[in-house]
This record gives sequence, C-alpha cells and structure tokens, in this order.
Amino acid sequence: MVQPLRLRRATRRWLTRLDRKARDADLRVRCRVLLKVHAGQSPHCAAREIGCHPATAYRIVARFMVQGEGSVFDGRWSNGVRKVSPEVLGGIVEILRATPERYGFPRPTWTVEVLARVIAQELGVALSVGHVWKIAKQRLKARWGLPRPVVGCPWPAARRERRLAELRRLALHPRPREVVLYADEVDIHLNPKIGRDWMLPGTQRLVMTPGKNQKHYLAGAYDPLRQEFVGVDGDRKATWLFLNLLRALWLAYRWARVIHVILDNYIIHKTARVEQQLRQMGAKIRLHFLPPYCPNDNRIERLWEDLQANVTPNHRHPTMPALLAAAWRWIERRFTSAEEYAHAA
Repeated sequence: MVQPLRLRRATRRWLTRLDRKARDADLRVRCRVLLKVHAGQSPHCAAREIGCHPATAYRIVARFMVQGEGSVFDGRWSNGVRKVSPEVLGGIVEILRATPERYGFPRPTWTVEVLARVIAQELGVALSVGHVWKIAKQRLKARWGLPRPVVGCPWPAARRERRLAELRRLALHPRPREVVLYADEVDIHLNPKIGRDWMLPGTQRLVMTPGKNQKHYLAGAYDPLRQEFVGVDGDRKATWLFLNLLRALWLAYRWARVIHVILDNYIIHKTARVEQQLRQMGAKIRLHFLPPYCPNDNRIERLWEDLQANVTPNHRHPTMPALLAAAWRWIERRFTSAEEYAHAA
C-alpha cells in the first residue's frame, strides 16, 4: 500500500512546469501521476485518467517517496556512454547503403537479424534485434520498400552529363515565344494493379477484375513552366499516336514560334513519318532526345507516376472507356488546381 503523497508548493510548481515543457512523454506521465496523487486520487485512478498501467503509477509514487525529485527523470541517464553514438549511427547508414553480400552473407537483401550481426561484426557494437529495428525506423527513418529496376546508360558519363546540361538550360531559359515540353507515353491497363489500402481488422477488400486484360495508351506533353498539359490517347503505341500528339501541340501552341519537345529514344519518335510531319510543320516543332535510359530527367514521368497512383490501383471501372474517362478527369483536376494556385500566388 502506497502512503499518501504530500508535495511542497515549490515541488508542485516545478512538476507543473516540467509537465508543460517536457518533450519526453514518459517524463510528462510521471509528473502528472505525482500531481494527481498529491491532489487526493489513488494511483489506480490517476493511471486510469492519464492512460498508463496502474502498476506504473504505483511504481512512480513509490520511487518518488524513496528517491525524491530525482526519480522523476529516467534512471538510465547515468548508464555511461550510449551504445548508438553519432559515429555508430553513421556506420549503420554506410552499412545499409551496401548489401549483405558485401559483408559475406549469401542473401542480397537485408533482414533485421542480418543487420544486427553486421553491426556487431563491423562496428563492434552488440545490439538486440528490437533495438536495431527501432534505430532503423525511428532514428534513420528507413523504410521497407520495393527497389526500382534501372538500366545503365551506354553513353560515357561525360557525354551524358553534357547532353543533360544542355536540355536543362533549354528548359530553364526558353527564348521569347518559345515553349519547352516533356513528352512520353503511359500504358493504361483494364486489369487493376493491386495496391496497398487501409482495411478494418478481420476484413480484406475485394477488387473485381475483368479477367481478360485490355490496354490503352496516353501520349502527353507537359509544360512545367506554365503548368500545362496536352495529351491524346489511342489503342496502340504506334507512330500515329505520336503524330496525333504533335498535331495537338501545333494547335495548342499556335502563338509559339518554336515548340521544343524533350523526349526519350522510343522508336515511334524517330520514324520517317515523324520526320516528314516535322518538315510539313516548317520546323516549328523541334525534338530533343534524352540520353538512353535516363527516365528521371523526363519530367513528365512524375506526372505518370501520380496518375498511376491516383487512378489505376484497385480501380473498379468495368470498361476501358470508363477507366480512360477517370484518367482524363484526374489530369483535368490536376492542372486546373495548378492553374488556380498560380493565379492565387
């Protein structure tokens, strides 16, 4: 049985101020338990109001009566140097940048158990699996995600960087009556891509699929400077789809003296029919090709990623026309909101 707790006025004021300013949630709980028990509540009632376990409240009061004000703070503060110093934390970051194979393990991906063993092996610090998980999630903000497959550019690095620098300068400093756009195509599948979603305990969402997949394609050009988008769609990713996009650009930018289009090296962008169409347009549209396998430098790719994230995962559209209509509605809202934001600014 815990004896009644009596606090001096100065101690009460100190605990109140500490509760208000402390960032440590455990420290605030200890302050509130002591203040409520002093006010006449039992530790059990105080725990119920604060939201901690009754045994915790009894332990807080008992420690205070023995140790005094020092018991309010975490008793581990005098345990010595922390195991995970900034130097150790930096070493863990370097380990995670590599793969387990570099440290003699046969598997190519990390597990918390393997990471704990490598930390002990390389840094000489023994950490529990739970401690390693806490460091990775809370201190390093690491995430368990899917890697992205990439293909290396076959060009020499210097040549690739020169080309990318030229295109960046073109996009940042267009001449008067010139417009710079990023163009590409995206696949739209009627069979929904299954994505993560929130579900209540004991339930699992069901997504009906049509069974036989259908594919459609959007070809678009994105102007990041004016936050404008021009696009067309079709049932094949063929030269005629790209030609339709060029015609749409010609109509959308009648005022422009030159329309610069930055795009990848896909075959439909380089056919004889495309060259013929460009000559008929009087060289008003000029194509600028990125180095091979450099999708991150095509700024429309991020737009396609947002489209796929907001429209196609777990979708329930029974037909391709309905799915395409949803995609076009999302694009319209995306650029309408961007235009309203620009006007407001």
